[in-house]
Amino acid sequence: MSGTLYLCATPIGNLEDITLRVLRLLREADLIAAEDTRHTRKLLNHFQITTPLTSYHEHNSRAKGTHLINLLQAGKSIALVTDAGMPAISDPGADIVLLCHQHGIHVTCAPGASAHSAALAVSGFGSGRFTFEGFVPRDAKQRRERLASLAAETRTSIFYEAPHRLRDTVAEIAGQLAPHRNIAVISELTKLYEKTYIGKIADIAGDVANMVPRGEFVIIVEGVSEADILAGERAEFKNITAADHVELYISTGLDAKAAMKAAAKDRGVSKSAIYNELQRAKENV
Repeated sequence: MSGTLYLCATPIGNLEDITLRVLRLLREADLIAAEDTRHTRKLLNHFQITTPLTSYHEHNSRAKGTHLINLLQAGKSIALVTDAGMPAISDPGADIVLLCHQHGIHVTCAPGASAHSAALAVSGFGSGRFTFEGFVPRDAKQRRERLASLAAETRTSIFYEAPHRLRDTVAEIAGQLAPHRNIAVISELTKLYEKTYIGKIADIAGDVANMVPRGEFVIIVEGVSEADILAGERAEFKNITAADHVELYISTGLDAKAAMKAAAKDRGVSKSAIYNELQRAKENV
């Protein structure tokens, strides 16, 4: 009978954030697979855990993945951990999870600390709908395109970023998005020197440009409001006359009455205002 792969969340900073269940699983597992064995060894030593440890990361995931699958098929239990937070989230652990599903091996999760959800809570931004983007692309062109795609994103967007790329990323955000939108830049979550920079994009970009980034960062970008989107659309409609706007809808098959109603909605005015403008246009012909 196959064993089980346990996805064990580890602290993102403060060691007290580890759960009792994760501690038990790390002690009871036949093997712990870790992203960085040196980092995980410090955690295990702190809690006096002596379970055998092996490496599993993006550079050896193919060969080591096959080895781990063989162990699991032989009935061994394996606890998978990443350096911080939940394995398989922006992490090569997702590869071994997929292999387990393909081989009919049971996978379960021992949840705990997660940087993106913690940062979202700290930001106070809308959490009803959000998108987790992971790390921003390193390539400048790809980074620009990814961030530009947020111009009309109504959901809160969450990114991870390394300290040496933070300034470039926040500067790009400031260049691509409306300066009055809100952003939060959070460093060293749960650690002694945790710091949150929160405010308008234009202001925070200036703060970040003058800092010396240290530690890992989470960037939270507030979604654009429906009112801003509507205002942008209405601004575009101001470039055409009401008559042309109505004719645009008529060309799609709407009758004159329905076309006036649709144009009025687009322009944020009453249908009678559209009618009056059409009448004035006729008088001036």
